[in-house]
Amino acid sequence: MEVSVRVFFPEPPAFAELDPGRAVYIGDAEGRCEVFAWDVARGTRRRLTDREQGTVACAINPAGTEVWWFDDDVDGVGEWRVLPFGGGPARPAGLPRGRSAGLAMALDGTAAVGVGGERGTAVYQVTPDGSVHLVTRTTDHAQLVDISGSAQMVALAAEPDAPDAVTVISLRTGKRTVLSGAANPLWAAGFAPSEAGSGHTPERLLLTVLRAGEYRLALWTAGEGVTVLDWCGFDTEISPSWYPDGNRILIRQDRHARSALHELDLRARSVERLDTPAGAILAAAAQPDGDLHYVWTDSRHPPRLCTVSGRRPPEPEPDAPHPGRRDELWVSTPAGPVHTLLTLPETAGPHPAVFLLHGGPYDAARDAYDPLVSVFAAIGCAVVRPNYRGSTGYGAAWRDRFEEGVGLTQLNDVAAVRTHLIESGLIDPERTAVCGQSWGGYLALLAAGVQPESWQAVAAVNPIADYPAAFHEATAAVRALDLRLFGGNPRQKPDEYARSSPATYAAEVRAPVLILSGTDDPKCPPGQIRSYAAVLRNHGRPPRLEWTASGHEGYRIGVHVQVISAVVRFLALAMGGKPVPA
Repeated sequence: MEVSVRVFFPEPPAFAELDPGRAVYIGDAEGRCEVFAWDVARGTRRRLTDREQGTVACAINPAGTEVWWFDDDVDGVGEWRVLPFGGGPARPAGLPRGRSAGLAMALDGTAAVGVGGERGTAVYQVTPDGSVHLVTRTTDHAQLVDISGSAQMVALAAEPDAPDAVTVISLRTGKRTVLSGAANPLWAAGFAPSEAGSGHTPERLLLTVLRAGEYRLALWTAGEGVTVLDWCGFDTEISPSWYPDGNRILIRQDRHARSALHELDLRARSVERLDTPAGAILAAAAQPDGDLHYVWTDSRHPPRLCTVSGRRPPEPEPDAPHPGRRDELWVSTPAGPVHTLLTLPETAGPHPAVFLLHGGPYDAARDAYDPLVSVFAAIGCAVVRPNYRGSTGYGAAWRDRFEEGVGLTQLNDVAAVRTHLIESGLIDPERTAVCGQSWGGYLALLAAGVQPESWQAVAAVNPIADYPAAFHEATAAVRALDLRLFGGNPRQKPDEYARSSPATYAAEVRAPVLILSGTDDPKCPPGQIRSYAAVLRNHGRPPRLEWTASGHEGYRIGVHVQVISAVVRFLALAMGGKPVPA
């Protein structure tokens, strides 16, 4: 089976604020993500990094003279390095090894860098002369959000509903301002742009606050506190960022599996929806020269960079086949309607069906291109992508509902969608499979034991298989998410973790199971995969276990092809189809 897959990293280029003619971006280099320098005026690009596992984190200083990139191992541990934009050898940035936890730069070239470890995050200030100063250490996971343009303040983010959801630290005095999200969850988006050398206006930090089920923008201003923009609210999740003028805000809204862009004008107190194609916008940014860049996709088109000006890096345009008929429906359940995306073969049903469960949990199945969907549709399978409780794009009440237990809540919604499609005559109840990656892979393994009569085959890529074991082996960021989901750690909530763990139900598994796991996955570690596989073998249900030479995401084309080929061959054969050639 030939699978056409192209590596694409869904972020717009990063431009030098003081020299918008220079930018860096992550592009495809012989099947790997690597850092490229883009000379906008000349329309030329040059590859800056060349690493076996690829490179996915980079930045350019405001003057456009230096490029920072993160030199990490497959498991995500590494250090920042710096090289000249025009070419030359790279040098270490002088920071300790760890996990990338944010990088931002002030107009004078001062950098603020977050370095994550097993016991929290350290934040450093790197001055233009290369001196490194420790700003703070946190005991829990935190992410550096931004440094102000005047290099006077940094902002850190913890969990949005934590008492220290956002912390602002003065680099001059060390004073801390802590903003709580305990009553109303809070997200930080970045400091307002400021002119070089300007220190006359107070620093302003852009925030999103959740109040009464609506997402509203807010501004924290030094010396004044937080002001909520009550005249503007959104019913689903938003991602705001500043325009270069500091008076307008670009808002990306995810709603019902699709995206919209809005422009908010602080002076006019107005909001205007921008004209973009229907589909999903994975990221968007207003560039220093005023141009607007956004990464767009839909179910039929792979992600591509769109710009208002038409200027783009000289990358080949993505293209891919798009077999099957696209549809969507809302399935009524006692908890509320479950929005479901469908891709159906051109032939009449009932069809064999693959339920493709999204990761997260705070994510969604989107009107976005997925090569797995196209391949399954091409061989005659329906693909079902439900946005069960916990999904984003349907409001805070839907996103935060786990009342029947972590994972179990989502499986109840999946079961309702499956029943509806069977009763509608669209899918064959004797040929249904469940598949997912990351948290979606966890749900697939959980479904194998909790709903054994429903599934004829199960495939999980980089999943959680033994929840208590995974908690202790995973990164600090993943543990912080689990603490939020369960309200404590496995020692404090043993029954809840056990009830939501696929390993608890291993004796009930009946369907053939495929597990693909990264050898260096720090989020869903391989140790708990091995223990789960051993339990299945002890119960006479040995899984097919394959390893990919990768971390959690896998940014090499070979890893993607391995995963897609293995999943499609396994599920197609397990559901009674003909063997799919490799």
